Amino acid sequence: MKDFSDFEKKTKIIFKDKSLLAQAFVHRSYINENPSAGLAHNERLEFLGDAVLELIVTDYLYKKYSSYAEGELTAVRSALVNAVIISESASALGMNEFLFLSKGEARDTGKARSYILANTYEAYVGAVYLDQGYRLAERFVRDSLLHKTDEIVNKKLWRDAKSLVQEKAQEFISITPAYKVISEFGPDHDKHFTVGIYFGKNLIAEGKGKSKQEAEVRAAEAALKAKNWLD
Repeated sequence: MKDFSDFEKKTKIIFKDKSLLAQAFVHRSYINENPSAGLAHNERLEFLGDAVLELIVTDYLYKKYSSYAEGELTAVRSALVNAVIISESASALGMNEFLFLSKGEARDTGKARSYILANTYEAYVGAVYLDQGYRLAERFVRDSLLHKTDEIVNKKLWRDAKSLVQEKAQEFISITPAYKVISEFGPDHDKHFTVGIYFGKNLIAEGKGKSKQEAEVRAAEAALKAKNWLD
């Protein structure tokens, strides 16, 4: 079993149930490769943590932006609670050092690792909620993620990325972007998609998500950044 004491000191959250803390970091691939390890993977915790995270973020945005309409709040929340932003927060916390991964997954340090980190962050939120309660889960999300909100709002990163990239592409190069699924993996209940955004025949950027729609939005956001079209 890994020693999570340094991580607990960093987050200032000391778990009563250490096995619950460890479970948040266990990827399914590790269980498949080490079936006798006596550990459970983190997908149930991720399921719970996703809901807890959404409530925390929704409550925060509702109170902070009292003049925003429902659609604007939804857009800001979507921009904040996405795999890229969450994986950045997970990396900043050093979660990567504590992951339980198969040998194959451990070698992959690219986009797939970012997605695993985002899922681990959500699983950890779920574990904190179960072990310590809502208020401590809220404090953790506030300290590790919610500070990114100001940048998202100030730079208007919450705008509908697909509509914006279409508008900019037509304005600057007279092209309507097209989206194509590059790859998909996982069982039917847990599909992961990689979608490319194309200007004509040129692949401009890629995005990942649990649905084609989410992956398209991430690809559009990446294209806006690549083209420096975020004003």
